[in-house]
Amino acid sequence: MNRIFLKSAVIAFASVAASLLLTLIVVPAMGFPISRTIWLTSTVCPLALTWIASASTFWQSDRLKCAHRELARAHAQLAAAHRRLSEKASRDNMTGMLNRESFFAALDGSRRKSDRGALLIIDADHFKMINDSFGHLTGDDALLLIASAIERGVRSGDVLGRIGGEEFGAFLVGATEQEAKRVAERIRREVELIRFRPADERTVPLTVSIGGITCGEDVAVSDLMRAADQRLYEAKHRGRNLSIIDRDISEAA
Repeated sequence: MNRIFLKSAVIAFASVAASLLLTLIVVPAMGFPISRTIWLTSTVCPLALTWIASASTFWQSDRLKCAHRELARAHAQLAAAHRRLSEKASRDNMTGMLNRESFFAALDGSRRKSDRGALLIIDADHFKMINDSFGHLTGDDALLLIASAIERGVRSGDVLGRIGGEEFGAFLVGATEQEAKRVAERIRREVELIRFRPADERTVPLTVSIGGITCGEDVAVSDLMRAADQRLYEAKHRGRNLSIIDRDISEAA
C-alpha cells in the first residue's frame, strides 16, 4: 500500500508541475492575468484527479498481479497433482511396479527407440498352493518378496511390470541373449534364496519359472509376448524353478 501511495504521489506532483507550466504559458498568451483562483485550480484539480486515478490504477494492477501469481501457483499445483495421479494410475497398487497396460505401453515405447532387447515373463511357482494353505494376505506377502527379488535381479533402466496375478514382465533394454540369460538366472536365484516363513517358523520355498525371448527387428509386441510365454510354458513343463531364453521368435516356435 505504501508503494502505491508513493507512486501515485510522484505522478500527481508531476501532473501538477505540468499543469502549472501550461498555465504559465497559455493563460498570459491568451491575455488573461494569472489569479489566485487559476493558480489554485491548476494545482488542486490535477493533484486530486491524478492522485486518485493513478492510485486506483496501481491498486488494480497489483490485484491483477497477485491474481496472476495465485493462478500460476494453482496451475503448478494442479499439474503436480495430475502427474501424481497419472503415476499412481500406471502402477500396480501392491508392488509399485507398472501395471499390465502401462508395462506394455512402456515396452512398445522402448521397442520404437531400439530393436535390441529381451522380454522375460516371470511366473511364481505353485502360488495357488500358498494362497490356499495360508490365505491371500500371506500370498500378498510372498508376492512382495518375489517382486523385490526381481527388482534386485534386473539392471538399472530395465522396465518391470506386474502383468498378472503372480506373473511379472521384464523388458531388458538393449540386452543380448547372453545378458538376458544372466539376468534371468540372477532373478531365479534371488527368488530361490528367499526364506519365507508364513507360520510356525516353517520355511515355505519360493521359486519362479522364467520364459524369455530376445527381440528381432520389426517384431510386434504381441508376437514377443507369445514367444516368451511359450518359453515360460516349457520351463513349467520341465519342472519349474527354471529359466529358458531363446534368441529369436523362430527358435521359440
